[in-house]
Amino acid sequence: MPVKIFLSVLFLFVILRSQAQTLFHTKLAKAALELTKDFVVYDPSYFSIPYPNGDVPEGKGVCADVVIRAYRKVNIDLQKEVHEDMKANFHLSPKIWGLKTTDKNIDHRRVPNLMVFFKRKGKELSKSTKSEDYWPGDIVCWNLGGAITHIGVVSDVKSMDEKRYEIVHNIGGGQVMEDKLFS
Repeated sequence: MPVKIFLSVLFLFVILRSQAQTLFHTKLAKAALELTKDFVVYDPSYFSIPYPNGDVPEGKGVCADVVIRAYRKVNIDLQKEVHEDMKANFHLSPKIWGLKTTDKNIDHRRVPNLMVFFKRKGKELSKSTKSEDYWPGDIVCWNLGGAITHIGVVSDVKSMDEKRYEIVHNIGGGQVMEDKLFS
């Protein structure tokens, strides 16, 4: 009997997780994949940009810009959302840069700020070494060492060995899709 209950609970979890992958997540994964068609040079420069809906110059960007642009394609302005959240909750923001206030030109382009924002909005999943725990439209972050962070979007395209979804990101070679989930 306990086995049947466990299997029922496990099946229920799988159903709930499947339902949680809404149309939004599918659209976000596809939006990120679309970005790989654009030629973008990795450029971490500080840019003064319009607010809201500002973007760095066309053809430039970093890993966070992939996430920002994918969200923008599904009508969410992370520049505005992150800025407003940081403004209201600055005391919870990462203290890495020694800032005394928000900066609507760069805050949303910093991976640690995005990580705090997504966590505050209830969007943090547990870290896992199982590929089946990562679904299209999920946002993944890496610690590359030395306080260097990285971020990308889980695509809806499987790796060549069909074991995991590929990631849309920019780590120096432009906006690309690669098998980098566990790299």
